[in-house]
Amino acid sequence: MHSWATVAAVGLLASGAAAQNMLRFACSQLVVDRIDPLVNPGQRYTPHLHQIVGGNSFNLTMDINNHDLAAKSTCTSCSFVQDLSNYWTAVMFFKAKNGTYKRVPQVGNGGPQGQLINKGGLDIYYIPSGKVTAFKPGFRMLAGNAANTDNSKVTKGNICHRCWTSTNDNTFVGGAPCTGSDTVDIPQDTKCKMIRQTIIFPTCWDGKNLDSPDHKSHVAYSGTGASGGGSCPSSHPVKLPQIMYELMWNVSSFMDKSIWPDSGNALMYSMNLGGAAAHGDYVFGWKGDSLQKAMDKNCNLNKDCPAAGLTYQAPEKYNACNVKQQAPEDVEGWLKALPMGEMAIKA
Repeated sequence: MHSWATVAAVGLLASGAAAQNMLRFACSQLVVDRIDPLVNPGQRYTPHLHQIVGGNSFNLTMDINNHDLAAKSTCTSCSFVQDLSNYWTAVMFFKAKNGTYKRVPQVGNGGPQGQLINKGGLDIYYIPSGKVTAFKPGFRMLAGNAANTDNSKVTKGNICHRCWTSTNDNTFVGGAPCTGSDTVDIPQDTKCKMIRQTIIFPTCWDGKNLDSPDHKSHVAYSGTGASGGGSCPSSHPVKLPQIMYELMWNVSSFMDKSIWPDSGNALMYSMNLGGAAAHGDYVFGWKGDSLQKAMDKNCNLNKDCPAAGLTYQAPEKYNACNVKQQAPEDVEGWLKALPMGEMAIKA
């Protein structure tokens, strides 16, 4: 899919991007909560805070054998009605000189394929490369490592950050995702008005296991970047659609350098770690064979696709799909400390 670079370079809008035949759609915030049914099933107040989007059956424990997201969810905070999957990542915080913390807001993203509207969520891509096999019910996986502090252990072509010097998300900056001046680190610079975070998932599956103890071994990368992936190794022979998360962190309200800490980073993820610990969790929940059909029928971007039975819902619909926190705490506004272990305490 070399068209990625071409599309980015010439800045074509949705019509020009049609040749890519990839789903690209917005998901608004379902909840910001300290639970993680993939890594810490059953635990309330997990080690760090997540922001979650997708189907409203998201729960403390989503057992692989009996939690059918598509059947149990009654709405989704994503723009395709048929997608009841859940997607989540860590939360970015700003640390002020006085030691207090505030969650960085998330906004929608424009770019060459046109603007996506989300209310505090993220944008999702499903990028095929050749014939792909959709995920099976119960499938889940993890990209990145929430405990990692070593940039050299991160493949910059799959997990990266980009500095945007404007809050105008429709002015596309740079080339294809995770290329050029993109960094593993979170940019720590007041010239960055927004920071785009990209998380690209593996595209090859062993064809047997819906999960693995580390949530990674059942899948494998085949190349880097948002290309849809290359040919798969014999150990993981089944080609999957490539999932990519795109998050726009609006840091423009933290531009006053006088409130930045005298030393150390001003921006970090909710693990109190930097970009090397960026990670994304995925639990599949598309209805029936709708994702397979969407890939086979070359459905594109965030439009209705009658050939696959995909229906787009308007932002006011997906924005309205929310759930209450299952680990209740007030994580908005200035906090005395990052919500890790203890419940959040207001500054």
